[in-house]
Amino acid sequence: MSAALAGAFAGTLASAFAINLASAYAIQEVPSISKRVNPMTENNAVYSYNDVIQNATHAVVNISTQKKITNQNINPMFNDPFFQQFFGDMYNQIPKDRIERSLGSGVIVSSDGYIITNDHVIDGADKIIVTLPNDPTEYTASLVGTDKEGDIAVIRINKTNLPFIKFADSSDVKIGDIVFAIGNPFGVGESVTQGIVSATNKNIQINAFENFIQTDASINPGNSGGALIDSRGALIGMNTAILSRSGGNHGIGFAIPSNMVREVADALVKSGKIQRGYLGVGTQDISQNLRGNYGNHKGAVVVNIDPKSPAKDAGLLVWDLITAVNGKPIKNSADLRNAIGSLKPKEKAALSVLRDGKIQAITITLAERKDPNNEPVKIPESGAESSALKGMRVEPISPQIRQRYQIPDDIQGVIITNIAENSLAQEAGFAQGDIIAQVEDIEIKDTSDFTRALNKYKDKNKRFLVYSSEGIKTIVAK
Repeated sequence: MSAALAGAFAGTLASAFAINLASAYAIQEVPSISKRVNPMTENNAVYSYNDVIQNATHAVVNISTQKKITNQNINPMFNDPFFQQFFGDMYNQIPKDRIERSLGSGVIVSSDGYIITNDHVIDGADKIIVTLPNDPTEYTASLVGTDKEGDIAVIRINKTNLPFIKFADSSDVKIGDIVFAIGNPFGVGESVTQGIVSATNKNIQINAFENFIQTDASINPGNSGGALIDSRGALIGMNTAILSRSGGNHGIGFAIPSNMVREVADALVKSGKIQRGYLGVGTQDISQNLRGNYGNHKGAVVVNIDPKSPAKDAGLLVWDLITAVNGKPIKNSADLRNAIGSLKPKEKAALSVLRDGKIQAITITLAERKDPNNEPVKIPESGAESSALKGMRVEPISPQIRQRYQIPDDIQGVIITNIAENSLAQEAGFAQGDIIAQVEDIEIKDTSDFTRALNKYKDKNKRFLVYSSEGIKTIVAK
């Protein structure tokens, strides 16, 4: 081929390539605006949600609580009768007890006086007082039950024929839906703000069980426990939290979905407590350094197993990836926690588990999750992936080290006692005080186990299970 012909061919190819690129990239425009339309066709009418909001506001109440705080710092000699007599009136001026007060909102869910609110609104209260809309009467409420892990409580007042709110199916809520946040804060009457649903199934790690609805409708202090309603006036969530440094609203509010509220409220009214299933695993999300082990799969990575749990009995292993529960996909640790928590003790859970690149089906009969405010089951924390990297020194866990770092007796491994600044070990994620409990399939009990594991997987990427001050983590390193 001549140089001229080759040049012409190259030019033609370049032009064709440029044309292909041009045809692949084309911004599409919407038609130009030709007119603007008024949503109301009548001159004497306005666009309003007043009717649906009015019905809902009648069911949102103000809640105030009183908690007696005893002064623990009073010197015991102040109780001596001689001291009291000697100092006379001065003794009576010494502060002994004080009453702590707080305010929040609640939602009437039945005509016979049942009211839902947040647990943090009434937590520890000696007295709960409810004020209804447009009624100055104060009603003393009784506590029906609380779910501290979900931040939900049910109280009741002795009054009938009350207006109440109807529930919507929160699984039908979509991003962009118009919503209204209703509260009865500060005892000054109802407050209504408008917004849209910004996100669903949000996890912000303030409760053990959560899948919040996020909204830009203002949720301000005192609105906790109030109602988040849709444009029909139906309850889709219970206002719970805001993300703010100042305490004011910045367009990021969260509500507990109505389906979760209803499930918990039904259980509390029926038995006064909530029972949840217990699997017995500690999990983490798939981190970037674990992505290569699980491909495109989503799920919760098992990093710890309670030795006396259904998970242990069923043969679950560390680094199993739980991808589904009863056919419902699991995207992360929060999904797994909510899925298991929605099941009852002794109920069966069909797990889909990715192990060694293959999906396995494991059916487990759940135990009962212990009340964390009683004697929570202490699950020993487990670790992360680590490797024999330069700049790191490990030692066996001696009785002295165990006492110094307050390491539980049931945690085994080697402890990192020194790590060089800017070393490869530090860059991989290791820190002084971390305990390496497992390397791949080898459990670490002493330095000889650690050396054996490093030799077996020399020059290979290895997973290290690590206990750290921040909890359980997995580190992958060579």
